Amino acid sequence: MISRLTSKTIDPVRVGVVGLGRGFALTAPSALESQFVKFVAAAAPRDESRKAFQSIFQGQAYASYDQLLSDSSIEAVHVATPHQFHAEMAVAAAEAGKHVLVEKPIAISLTDAKRMVAACEANQVTLIVGPAHSFDGPVLAARQLIDSGQFGRILAINTFNYTDFMYRPRRDEELRTADGGGVLFSQGAHQFDIVRLLAGGPVSEVYASIGRWDKDRDTEISYQAMIKFTNGAVAQCTYSGFGRFDSDELLDWVGETGYDKDQNDYGKSRRALAELTRDEEVSAKRGRTFGASELLGIAPNHEHFGPLIIQCEYADIKVGPREISVYKNFEKEVIAVPLVTSPREPVFGALYDAVRSGTQPIQSGHWCLGTLEVCHAVIESATQGRPVQLNRSPENF
Repeated sequence: MISRLTSKTIDPVRVGVVGLGRGFALTAPSALESQFVKFVAAAAPRDESRKAFQSIFQGQAYASYDQLLSDSSIEAVHVATPHQFHAEMAVAAAEAGKHVLVEKPIAISLTDAKRMVAACEANQVTLIVGPAHSFDGPVLAARQLIDSGQFGRILAINTFNYTDFMYRPRRDEELRTADGGGVLFSQGAHQFDIVRLLAGGPVSEVYASIGRWDKDRDTEISYQAMIKFTNGAVAQCTYSGFGRFDSDELLDWVGETGYDKDQNDYGKSRRALAELTRDEEVSAKRGRTFGASELLGIAPNHEHFGPLIIQCEYADIKVGPREISVYKNFEKEVIAVPLVTSPREPVFGALYDAVRSGTQPIQSGHWCLGTLEVCHAVIESATQGRPVQLNRSPENF
């Protein structure tokens, strides 16, 4: 949730970021406008990215992570590196006494994720996983509506997202499941986080299938997962990164990151990829990083993760990038969800509240162990062709 403190009382958390790739390029516009955080330093191997950070954020830029961790002005580290580096960098930050905001997924293996949680607890620092779509303003507003109890208990959730994710330029490890490649760890981590937040209880069972449909990109292109919760709710989750149907068509052509999309760009990603050699594709990926392309302005809409419909006892709730629609027995109510500052301000507000007042968000390290476990359960279920039972303690649901 966004902090309720007034702007007069806010002392922004001083953040250093490690990794100036595509993830940070998407976060940077919100970071520049945030009232809750101030990005004061960065560490990255590429001189181009370091110079861009210095120019745009007026902060210090380091060539090594050790230098960043030695900066006593930094209170928290934003780990925005590729998935396989999350664990080591988060543990090092915790041991240096820095709070940790790590991009999703928390890690690739559960062992690494548990190490991260243990290190942060041992060093009494906060661990938050984000930016993630469970921090999207309309999702948080929907959770408040459900928690109010006015619509009764939650029954079912249906959510799906069809994108071109796997046909954008990718590095080698992004095409290897073992290294966190494919749609499951990168995108499932968003979707499973959302339904877990809304369902409000531990996951009890996962039954899933996965699609590996392209021999040239031999990893998970899609998945379908049925998730059951101990409170009786169920969630049907579908993700496809196959680059054909675009589910943003059903959301007034608002893209995932809140920017308006050109509906006439059909096939753009696949067409561009077809013209590239493998080396050219990797080079094109570098061209999407922070400092390599023009920084976008603030998105005019909330971020989203595809159509999302929640069924409760007394109403159905549809969540979109601008509003929430509530369908009761005899009437429909539309609730506007205004954009506050920027689409990613909720995660910065959560970090601020955790650091300044000790108020922890739901999306803690323990919480995201549960999300990662669902990702692994999807693979296990699809491989074995059977439901997988989960037994998480309430604090980790």
